[in-house]
Amino acid sequence: MCAGKDVNYKDVDIVKKYINESGKMLPRRVTGACAKHQRFISIQVKRARFIGLIPYKK
Repeated sequence: MCAGKDVNYKDVDIVKKYINESGKMLPRRVTGACAKHQRFISIQVKRARFIGLIPYKK
């Protein structure tokens, strides 16, 4: 993966690295991911939010 780590929505510690302190997802220029992997990260963050592992806002 471009960012260097495999992101899974069940691994909360890794997912939290891709959101900022207010709960928003970080942009590509910050994460260092290509467009394909940024979309994948986005899906994983949204899944983690939906099942309640991470909050929508802080």
